[in-house]
Parts: sequence; structure tokens; C-alpha cells
Amino acid sequence: MNLFFRVSPMAGRGLRTWRRYAYTLVVWLNFLQVFGRTWRDATARDVEAFKDWRLTDVRNDARIMAGSFDTDRAALNTFYTWAAGKYGLVNPVTGVASASGSGVRSGQGLGPGGRRRDGIRPAGSRRRQVKWMLRAPFEQWRDIGLCGYGFDGGRRPGWRGPNEDRDAAFVDGLYGTGLRLQEWGSVLDVELPRSSAARLSKAWLAAACVKGAREGRWYRIPRAVLLAVEGYVDPLEGSRMEAIRRAQRRGSYERLAYVRVVSSYNARSRVLHLESGGALSVDVVGPDERRLLFRRTVSGLEPLAVWLSPNGLPKKVEGWEDTFTAANGRVQRVWTEAGGEGLVPLWCRPHMCRHSFALRWYSLLSAVWQPHLEGFTEQELLDVREMFGGVWYALSLLLGHADPSVTRDTYLEPFTALQVDYLMELLDGDEAKGVEALIRSVAERGGRTLTGVVRPGVQAAVGGRV
Repeated sequence: MNLFFRVSPMAGRGLRTWRRYAYTLVVWLNFLQVFGRTWRDATARDVEAFKDWRLTDVRNDARIMAGSFDTDRAALNTFYTWAAGKYGLVNPVTGVASASGSGVRSGQGLGPGGRRRDGIRPAGSRRRQVKWMLRAPFEQWRDIGLCGYGFDGGRRPGWRGPNEDRDAAFVDGLYGTGLRLQEWGSVLDVELPRSSAARLSKAWLAAACVKGAREGRWYRIPRAVLLAVEGYVDPLEGSRMEAIRRAQRRGSYERLAYVRVVSSYNARSRVLHLESGGALSVDVVGPDERRLLFRRTVSGLEPLAVWLSPNGLPKKVEGWEDTFTAANGRVQRVWTEAGGEGLVPLWCRPHMCRHSFALRWYSLLSAVWQPHLEGFTEQELLDVREMFGGVWYALSLLLGHADPSVTRDTYLEPFTALQVDYLMELLDGDEAKGVEALIRSVAERGGRTLTGVVRPGVQAAVGGRV
């Protein structure tokens, strides 16, 4: 088992993948142990039984969703594919037959593109649980969950938010850049551009931080996000420097077992020069190693990582999940205290920010690229539909997807069903109103876009925060 995590294909995977796959294997081994079997003895019937127990067995009080079991399936298949080559075992995962066996109509049991669906893959896992947030509800969630406001737009009495500027800047960055949690959570201060008059500033995302770690890419940071980050890192008023000073007084940085002290950074070549005399390209420095990068100042060592915990150490990427969970809980408490009933229809997960980024840019690109179609011939309409592939290509570049089909099928699948003439409503008035009309329509049709809420008993939004 330990060897599996030290050799290909797991050796190059990220820490979060290791943890998730290790958890799956522990649950799998415990399941087999109940029946007196080992992982070497496992058969396709054992895998099927494991799937049923994880998803549907009423005796299991910890049943999971189909999408979560899809990760279990991937972990087991990766492990047994490796074990098959190493020890000559038969992979029990690939031995699970699809629900459509012999005697069924042609085409049953086939996945997208005509491929036969993996037998162990849950039918409910094909469609991702994609949720979107418009700008207004996102800001409302941020202000209530992270900045101490209420549903009436006023600051709540007794609010204490020492990390308010950090948390608000971080979630604004996720929403405004479309980066993944690991990507935005691993950025160094030397990698961020200075704010300027430009609405969108260009920044480089290092290859080692990108999912898949193939190559780096450029991304854009809205001016408002840069200003928020600059407020957080401000040496006089930002909470980041306060955390650094506390850590320096305690000697926290000097007690670290291993650090890499950076003497300078070449922005043109994107190379870090070390005090030891070496040089590192930021493209080869992964998220974990970035937490070890420091510079030497007159006050002592100082981390290069932008996002710091209150103790002054670089914040682990997984810790942001707890920040979102705490914010959702705070929104729920404020809702209940204000007289709301049941669960508040306002919450956010980190990846929802990325989905919302894709939704926003799809609407804007559609508004810009779509011509007026009145009087077009059938062939011209086909040409326009073919042109819309350019929208998906542009979106894939913004999101860092190698294949535009991932953007279309995973992030914005409901939009593929919209008719072209419906998109023309974007041009019937003000562009912003048209974009909002499109998004609201999709929200009403699909029920997957979160809208803002008002304090119970209040008929209209109060102030500019709702």
C-alpha cells in the first residue's frame, strides 16, 4: 500500500489527491475485512457490493452521493491497475459489467460520444453539481459571512473580524479570476502585478500550481481585486503585516525546520534567486514548497506567500474550505436570528466562484460575438452555430482547460440547450441588462443559480449590499 503512493502513477499527484485516494483505500480495506477478505482476493462482486454499500445500503448511516463515489471508483481503479502490473492480479474494478448487458437494445449503457459507460461508475455521477452565483448574491454572502454585516446591509454589533480584509480579498479573487482554490491560494506576492488604470491586469500562473502541472498560463485580475489584495498586504493598515510582526516577535520563522530564503526575483524570466546562490523558476515551485519561501528584511524573515494564517505562517490551501464552511454557518445564524425559517438560500463553495466566472464570461462573450439573425438563411444559421465554438474556445483559455468540451459539458452544460434566437435578447437593450436577463432565465429554468435574499419581513433590498 505504501509503495503505491511512492511510484507512478501516484508519485506525481498532489497532496490532496493522495489524501482522498488514501481515504478510499482505508474504507475499502475495512469493508473487505468485515468479510474476511484481503485486497488481493477482491473480485468484481466485492466491488459491486462496495458500491451498493456506499450508495444505497440502508444499514450504512454514512452513505455518500454518486459524485463522491466516482472518486472512490477512480481511486480503486488506479490502485488495481498498478497492482495488476506489479503483482499480476486481475483488476476487479474493470470486471464490473455495465447495467446494459446482452439482450438490451443497441445504444443502452453508452456514455457521451458513444463510449460504453464504466459499469462501476454511478449513473448519477455524469452531471456535476454545478451552481452559480450572480454578483449581487455573491457580495451579499461575502459581506454577511466574512465581513460581519446583516441582511439589512448594516454592520452587526460586536463584530470582530481580524481576518476580514484577507478573507474578503481572497474570495473576491476566486470570483474575479476564475482560478481554482489551489491556484489562487498558492500565489506569491512577487507574482502579483501592481494595480493600474487597466480594468484587467495580466498575471502569470505558475505551472506547478496548475491542475495537472503541464505548463503555466496567463490569467487576468480585475482592478477591484488587486486593490483589495493591496489593502490586505498594506504594511501599515493590512492584517497581513500584523500577522508577520507577531510571528517575528515569537521567533516562529526561525524555528521552522527548513526554509528557502529568496534574495531577489526577476519578473521578466520569472526566476527566484536564493541566498544560497541557486535559482528557481516559479514554474517548478509547487504549493507546498511555496510555503517555505521567505525573504530577509531588517525586521527578520518574511514569507513570500500572500495568504497567511493569524500565526503568520502561510495558510494551507485546505484551510480555505474551513473558511467557507464557517462563512456559510454565519450566514445561516444571521438568517435565523433575523426571523428566517429553514435553511437560508444563500451559501457558497470555493468552486462555485469558478463556475460563476465561467457563466459571467459566457454571457459577455455571447453578447459581443452574436450577430443579429433576423432574415438569416438556414446555412447562415449553421455558420453562426459553428462560430459559437469560438465562445467555448475563449472560455477554455480563460479557465485554463485544455479541451473546450470540458468547459461546455461540465461548467455550462445548461447553456448548450439554449436556442440562438433566445440569445439575441442580449442585443435588445442595454448589454448588462441583457446579460442579467439571460442568467435569470437560465436560473429559473435550471434551478441551479443562487439568488440573493432579503431579511425576513423586508419586501425590497436595502442599500447596495443585497
